Amino acid sequence: MGIISWIVLGLLAGIVAKILLPGRDPGGFIGTTLIGVAGAFVGGWISTRFLDRPIAKDFYDGATWVSAIGGALVLLIAYRILFGHSRSR
Repeated sequence: MGIISWIVLGLLAGIVAKILLPGRDPGGFIGTTLIGVAGAFVGGWISTRFLDRPIAKDFYDGATWVSAIGGALVLLIAYRILFGHSRSR
């Protein structure tokens, strides 16, 4: 996949992570987008490094989407822990 595909995948993964973990986060849409893109890269890295599952070159591979969404969820949780408590607002 090209870099544009990873950005689109990350954007969609960030949106899905935001839907799964609703609440007010500092950063808004831009922050969610950046967390999603970073989560796509982190999820892909974790998938190849620790799960011995290489990321496919196909944009529509289910494992790629699951790892990207999982990475975005992990980063969103870490972001909330470090920079704000979304439930208290």
